[in-house]
Amino acid sequence: MTNPTLSELEAAAGREKPAFGGDAHIVCDNLVRIYKTEGVEVVALQGLDLLVGKGELLAVVGASGSGKSTLLNVLSGLDVPTAGVARVAGMDLLAMTARDRLRYRREVVGFIWQQTARNLLPYLSARENVELPMKLAGRARRGRAAELLDLLGVGHCADRRTPEMSGGEQQRVAIAVALANAPQLILADEPTGELDSETSEQVFESLRRANRELGVTVVVVTHDPLVSEQVDRTIGIRDGRTSSETLRREGAEGQVVAEEYAVLDRVGRLQLPRDFMNALDMERRVRLELEADHIGVWPAREEPADEQ
Repeated sequence: MTNPTLSELEAAAGREKPAFGGDAHIVCDNLVRIYKTEGVEVVALQGLDLLVGKGELLAVVGASGSGKSTLLNVLSGLDVPTAGVARVAGMDLLAMTARDRLRYRREVVGFIWQQTARNLLPYLSARENVELPMKLAGRARRGRAAELLDLLGVGHCADRRTPEMSGGEQQRVAIAVALANAPQLILADEPTGELDSETSEQVFESLRRANRELGVTVVVVTHDPLVSEQVDRTIGIRDGRTSSETLRREGAEGQVVAEEYAVLDRVGRLQLPRDFMNALDMERRVRLELEADHIGVWPAREEPADEQ
């Protein structure tokens, strides 16, 4: 019996330890993004990990400066990661050429901005706005614009220009624009940020309908609890890392049950919720004890004052 070769051992190791994320639709593994502003380096993403399944609808929340918008810019192809892994639909966002990145933005991903004015050209009608990305990609299909506008409840706006539509109508047309080339992923950065609660619900319902009926994966960055509480999974980002996940399920009596989890990364780090830390005055270090079925976390014991 011959000893295995090095390549055979490496292949066996690869089979035993599949790549992080496997066949997840979005894979971020130790993702880092550093940029310079006014000569100062800012680490916007500090080793962020994230897995999103195909066809999932989820919300991303976090304080200003937490890194959530940077994450969306990376996933959309508008920004290039500094290090780590970022894959969408099997495509490596770090290894893309400029041409690949352009095709990716046109065909694989759709993006919706918070500011309605950034999503639509004001001198075109709603139908013409939806047709434009299809023409740029060379895949115009007669009738698709009307189908998308009808699906999202704004078919009546087909011949209206931007000034003739309400803010909510503009955002639903913007969703149709983002869906024009049948992307696999829709990214929305605060899509309801400029809208009242009733209109926000209409816009979010359009995103939910696109997710449900077209099977497109949808990731929404939001501060709006009306949005974040209506998805099955909400990802919390803090200081450039995923810090928490809130999972929602239907209880025995039909009520929604929400459970919040701290995210444990691949080297064992986690971020305790800040309100938990404040409540127990936890700073700098904590005391850990391994129990039979859990790990206990306590504030560190106070050290005795030095004797005079």
